[in-house]
Order: sequence, then C-alpha cells, then structure tokens
Amino acid sequence: MNLEGFQQELVAYASEIGIDKIGFASAEPFYNLRHQLARQQQLNYQSGFEEPDLDKRTRPELLLDEAVSIISIAIAYPSKMEDAPQGMRGARRGIFSRSSWGKDYHAALKERLTLLEAFIAVHFPEARMRSMVDTGELSDRAVAERAGIGWSAKNTSIITPEFGSYVYLGEMITNIPFRYSEPMEDQCGDCRLCIDVCPTGAIVEGGQLNAQRCISFLTQTKGFLPDEFRGVIGNRLYGCDTCQTVCPKNKRKANLIHAEFTPDPEIAKPLLEPLLTISNREFKERFGYVSGSWRGKKPIQRNAILALAHFKEKSAVPALIKLLMEDERPVIRGTAAWALGKIGMPEGFEALQTVLETEQDEEVKDEIQKGLAFFAEEMKG
Repeated sequence: MNLEGFQQELVAYASEIGIDKIGFASAEPFYNLRHQLARQQQLNYQSGFEEPDLDKRTRPELLLDEAVSIISIAIAYPSKMEDAPQGMRGARRGIFSRSSWGKDYHAALKERLTLLEAFIAVHFPEARMRSMVDTGELSDRAVAERAGIGWSAKNTSIITPEFGSYVYLGEMITNIPFRYSEPMEDQCGDCRLCIDVCPTGAIVEGGQLNAQRCISFLTQTKGFLPDEFRGVIGNRLYGCDTCQTVCPKNKRKANLIHAEFTPDPEIAKPLLEPLLTISNREFKERFGYVSGSWRGKKPIQRNAILALAHFKEKSAVPALIKLLMEDERPVIRGTAAWALGKIGMPEGFEALQTVLETEQDEEVKDEIQKGLAFFAEEMKG
C-alpha cells in the first residue's frame, strides 16, 4: 500500500473509532508560537500548569527523534444539557464547564490515540510515534491550527466549522511523511464579543490570554481566591464557558454525538451545600471520572462556598459556621468567614466574633475581618 492510500485509510479508521476530525501537520518548529510564549512569560500571563521549557513546547524533534509529521485529532463535546436541574432558594446549584461534562477527555482521547498507534504499527512496523493530550509539551491548539482542524480564535480556542470551539484536542508526533492538511483562514473577522464580555478581562487582545485572570484557571487554584474575582465567579465550580457561549460560531452547535460525554446533570450541576461536607472517598466516587476533579475536592469546595455567598444563601449558614470553626484547612475556614459576612445573618456575625479570638492563622484572621467588615457596612447603610 502506498502512503497516500494508507493516509486515506487512516482517516477512515479515525472516523470509525470516534474521532470527529483529523489533520496532518509538519513537525517543523513552531517559531511564531515560541515568540508568543516568551512574551506571555515576560508578562506573567502563563497559568503555571504549562511545560516551562519553551523549546520542548515548540520543537517536536526534541520530543521524538526523526519527527516529520504531527497527526492532530479533535473530538466534539456537547454544549447542551438535557433535563438540566434548576437551582432554587435552599437548594442552590453550581456548574462545571462543558469541557468537564461526562468522561474525562484525557482518557477518551488517549484511548483513541492508542488505537491509532496500533493501526499505524500494523501497516508501518518501522513507524515511531508519540502521542499526547493536553498535559503534553506541545500546544494542542497550535498543532490543530497548523493541521487544519480549525482556526485560532480571539479567545484562544480552536474553532471548527462543524462543531464550533466545543472540541477536545490531541496529537501524535510521528516519523511518517504524511501529506499535510491545509490550514484554515481566520473567520473571526471584526467580532470581539469574547473580549468584551470576559468577566475578568482575561482576554487582553485577540489571541492573547492572561491566564492569571481567567476564571477557568482561577477555579483550579488551591489558595485563597483574590478578592477582585470573588464577585464574578458566580456559581462556577470548575472552568468557565463565557467566551464560548457568546461566540456566534457556536450557535446551534449542540454536539450531542458521543454518549461518553453526555453529562449526568447531578454531577455537572451539583447541589452546593452537600459539597461542603463531602468526604474524600465520596468525592472520588462521585466526581472522579470527570476532568474537573483533577485538582481534588478543595478547590471545588472553596468555589462552592463562594457560590453560596454569591446567592446569599441563608440555609448554608450553619454549615459555613461549622467549617469556620472546625475545618483544618485555612483556605476553607477563611473563605467560609468571608462568605458568612457576605450572607449577613446574625449568627454568622456572632461566629466570626467568637472565632476571631482563637484563630491562629493570619490569613484566616484577615478573612474574618473582611467578613466582619461586611456587617459594619450593612449597619452603616
């Protein structure tokens, strides 16, 4: 079989195993990307989750000897949830971003890439391959753009004509000289909705993101959330979809294609108050299969506390007081203190005054003072 014929067979096989788009790119260095990443580091816009070595991020030949091509794959995920439960007073709910609905995409894409590797190895025993998803050194988006999967949008997502930006990305570096796909032209035009509506101004300009201000990143941190972001996080427990939901290219892109990504509404939009007391074991059993659980329960619990404060949910006050008085984790105690102040119930005020006398952690003390300050402002008003 000639290479052209095999490439066509590979594309057909990819479709059979649930890959929605596949493209082929050169393994030449990503020179422009390196410049962008260096600038991002200079401005301290990186999240810290990335590979710090810019050469590894932009030179595929450092990751696989004799690298010639990169196969890029995309799998669509749903943007709509059927029978989504509605939160109400006394039963408030949080939300996981769409990329964390259903099965963890890291596992789903790795399974498909493993199948692709096996298929290639049968026909090309001399083939060398290295696959990665999200946590690999390469930029999934840069590879996808070069491979014609979609164009790189102003919100830094890859947008496909078929599925919008609701796609998971992965890639495989190989020594096989495939015929390369044609990159797509940018189709964002003059639209800047994603820039204008970003709740924190994280999209600095078209195609550049300050991850330190991005809610998606902030929901994954484990420390105290900076004060300026607490009022805009809303009921987000993990991730943020705002720059995607406002995008005109995502209209009518439901993508109800793969059953494994169909969300369990009680996981994707869980009740907030039960999250305050969930055990490690229960958290792993309930949420362990979704990508949003990768940082453990602490960030989710912190975000749940902030969400309850956002709703000013009075029914949560007893649980928040218990966290303030008994939880071993300073971030949880302190965030609970802040939330009690925002909710503004008298028993919360009394608890804050009581705990202030015994609390040893300075950061928690600061949060207690912030909580008490909310009560002082209310009394002035």
